[in-house]
Amino acid sequence: MIKPLIQIENLCVRYRTRHGMFTAVDGVSFNVKKGLATGLIGESGSGKTTVGKAILRLVPIASGSICYEGVDLATLSPAEFFPWRKRVQMIFQDPFLSLNPRATVAEIVEEPLLIHFPALTRAERNERIAALLKSVGLAPEHAVRYPAAFSGGQRQRIGIARALAVEPELLICDEPVSALDVSVQAQILNLLQELQERLGLSLLFIAHDLAVVEHVCDHVIVMQQGKLVEEAAAEVLYRHPQHAYTRQLLAAVPVF
Repeated sequence: MIKPLIQIENLCVRYRTRHGMFTAVDGVSFNVKKGLATGLIGESGSGKTTVGKAILRLVPIASGSICYEGVDLATLSPAEFFPWRKRVQMIFQDPFLSLNPRATVAEIVEEPLLIHFPALTRAERNERIAALLKSVGLAPEHAVRYPAAFSGGQRQRIGIARALAVEPELLICDEPVSALDVSVQAQILNLLQELQERLGLSLLFIAHDLAVVEHVCDHVIVMQQGKLVEEAAAEVLYRHPQHAYTRQLLAAVPVF
């Protein structure tokens, strides 16, 4: 049995609106296993991105637990959560909005190093920045440029380098290729798989594209309207879906 890295139990996330409280995630429970890629799929508004943000404490948690190696992240104060933040990083959906347009690539990748590894010298930071850019397929001269000089796929590579800077154990990939051209999508997916294998990363891959999830993930979780409706190994779920909603999602995938 592969040991779970994170165990989520009865997670609930609610937002206050002008009409009252809205439940975005309602009693969701699942594990993210160490070294594997777990897919989280569902239509827009199903709550899958909110689950990823809840793990990072980017949204308020109404109830439930998020246990990381026995520590419930949901109960920690901001100061107590700080040492755990570098162990879980997120790759955001839109590479055009997730990077500071006024910072160079070097400054973007350096920022998490300054926060989490303050003892590093400038030379050590520069060396690590160069290595990170190389690991995601970017050249050293890219470090002095600004995000506006890059394509969407290159910007997503910068975001991946930034996420890897603090040596995380879990990468939460929030639809990381949905805003990219199809040919570029394949490049980014191959890069993520190569990094996962080389670095021993665990992935929580959030997507609505079932073909992408089938290509990347070992285990798949299906969400509908804030609830978990089905969970299975990828090959089992795609061949023998049990829930009617999962069958509808699979039936909507174009066949060429």
